[in-house]
Amino acid sequence: MVSGFALDEMTRELKSDPPTFQKNLFIRNISLKSVAFRRAVIAPVLFTAAGLFTLDDDNDDNYEIQEERNRYIPHFRRHADDYLQHSPIMIVYGLNWLGVKGKNDFANRTAILIKSEMMVGILTFSLKRITAVPRPDTKELTSFPSGHTAQAFATATFMAREYGHKSIWYSIGAYTIATGVGTMRVMNNRHWLSDVLAGAGIGILTTNLAYLTHQYRWGKKNKGGQTSVMPSYDGQTGMVNIIHRIN
Repeated sequence: MVSGFALDEMTRELKSDPPTFQKNLFIRNISLKSVAFRRAVIAPVLFTAAGLFTLDDDNDDNYEIQEERNRYIPHFRRHADDYLQHSPIMIVYGLNWLGVKGKNDFANRTAILIKSEMMVGILTFSLKRITAVPRPDTKELTSFPSGHTAQAFATATFMAREYGHKSIWYSIGAYTIATGVGTMRVMNNRHWLSDVLAGAGIGILTTNLAYLTHQYRWGKKNKGGQTSVMPSYDGQTGMVNIIHRIN
């Protein structure tokens, strides 16, 4: 049987040290009026607005750029953009593997990346279905926005947020890659300029929001202490030993 003292101790511990599980572990509330929120959305809103303005039927920028492309590089076809869009992710985890510590640990960094990727996928797929803009080459109704560009700028922002505080060259390198991907989408005649501008805005926005709303609790230990419950039996009496370590 369990001793009365042991049961009293267990009851007291359970009452004084309730479980620390928390709802919305993945997302935290943010103020829409905060400086951090405004910094996170200003650049992507400008990019997306420029994309929508260029998409307008009264604006000839899309067609003028396509004409220039067809005049000078009509047979340009490269597939580097298919791979470069993901390269900042590889660089971030590669640097971490080499011992160059980023802003976050593996668990939090990966959770943020997953949230960003989910938002990029949902936004680009939804907008492609809603807008139904024909591609410049195949006329397939999936042109706006550019998924490759959105992915490239999302991962570039991911790299900039993880390593930009160490050196500005990490951010410059990441966004140079993303800009190259967007440029190649136009050079390959797969997208209009408007698609690329909007894709850049979506990519930056989703990663910024992923960082802004993250709880930063993944992989963290309980700082309030640790309680161990160890049952024992000596052949005659059952015991419950409760040990609470205070950090």
